[in-house]
Amino acid sequence: MNYRLLTLILALGCYTLGSPAADIDKIQLPDMGDSSGALISPAQEKELGEAFFRNLHSQAVINHDMEIQQYIQSIGHQLSAHSYAPGNPFYFFVVMDPDINAFAGPGGFIGVNSGLILLTESESELASVLAHEIAHVTQRHLYRSFEEVNRLSIPTIAATLAAILLSSQNPNAGQAALMAVQAGSVQFQINFTREHEKEADRVGMSTLYDSNFDPRSMPIFFERMSQSTRFYGQGVPEFLRTHPMSENRVADTRGRAETYPYKQYPDTESYLLTKAKIKAISESDKTALLQHFTLLSQQGAPDQRAAARYGMGLAYADLQQPDAAAAIFAELATQYPNQPQYQAALAKVAADQHNYAKANLIYAKSVASFPHNDAIKIEYIRTLLKSEQAQIALHTLDSLSEPQKNQPFYYELLAEAHAQLHHSAESHRYLAEYYFSTGQTEEAIQQVRLAKQEADLNYPLLAILNERMNFFQTDQDERKSQRGK
Repeated sequence: MNYRLLTLILALGCYTLGSPAADIDKIQLPDMGDSSGALISPAQEKELGEAFFRNLHSQAVINHDMEIQQYIQSIGHQLSAHSYAPGNPFYFFVVMDPDINAFAGPGGFIGVNSGLILLTESESELASVLAHEIAHVTQRHLYRSFEEVNRLSIPTIAATLAAILLSSQNPNAGQAALMAVQAGSVQFQINFTREHEKEADRVGMSTLYDSNFDPRSMPIFFERMSQSTRFYGQGVPEFLRTHPMSENRVADTRGRAETYPYKQYPDTESYLLTKAKIKAISESDKTALLQHFTLLSQQGAPDQRAAARYGMGLAYADLQQPDAAAAIFAELATQYPNQPQYQAALAKVAADQHNYAKANLIYAKSVASFPHNDAIKIEYIRTLLKSEQAQIALHTLDSLSEPQKNQPFYYELLAEAHAQLHHSAESHRYLAEYYFSTGQTEEAIQQVRLAKQEADLNYPLLAILNERMNFFQTDQDERKSQRGK
């Protein structure tokens, strides 16, 4: 029963993400679970995390640029390997949202908004936020909260859930109801949340230092956050709503950071390039974007100027000036042969001009130079499919690392490759997996039905389709049942 209640709360939380009703998260709602893990098993936690991530796709814009994804996973795993629970599974991702926020969901799913990444002024600042979120997971704050919520009455929990349901239909009425039912317990929950935040700061800073990032970056970034209201007028960044900040907390992290030995922590080129790419994706005014990076290219250290020139190339490409973009990327690729982003950008310019032969040649050389770089392989696969070389695309897909083979893009590319090879049943099968992984269960069921009608269907595939149909149908029935309660 408690596990089902946790699922309901998380589903409702995803449902209200990005809506006016999201303002009610200023009040910290109770989460279900316990510190010992007795209430929810590792298998249930994994299932819950995957469901959380699927639901998130329908409520937020998850970034699927493989270079960005590869970077955030790399820095996240560097930190988690030095955390208090290095064996825990983690999955890090970027949400394309200008709001300054980061969050830790069930099952080790940790998201960070593009707005927060752009606000950081060093790689260690970004790492400090991820380390803090990792600490929330390793200290099981999501589940330990249930031990405290047991002190609240069942009617209060029920009224809180009713208020959330009401808020999804009528945000003003729902928020008023939530304020009323929580009046007697808000201060207790805020205090408990502050304890979690302090613990996450302490544990996260230790992880930060052990992972070779600057522990002083945490108070620096938090202090900038605590002063952010003067920059945001009446609004408060989402990060401060879900991570209450105070002068004492900033002072505490500053004092703790000073206990660590001082040294320089230079930013990696991957951080600078990822930040430049996110800026390029986020900025709608491409002329202003070009001006921004042109100015930056004339100042700073050599690696900072190189990242700015990379941003200029991206801006030129968006402004439909491929020759200018290609010239910049070719020069950077020659100067920095060990930086795969420059070669990938050069190949993409060629692909965007439909010069697939040139693009495939650059990608093939890059794959040979960086055999473990999944980002280059995936862009190579996309170009192979555009040039109708599905068999080579399938072979390259098979060479991806195992974590990539559970991602939505993987199923989508498999579906396209099999469609080109006229494997219709297989194509529908993988489209079903793509739709389900992005939270579109009804569409997944429809693709299974279409697969079962194809002439090339065989018995082993039929058995797989029947099993997936049962799984998808059960998921859909549970969703409908929850909505009906």
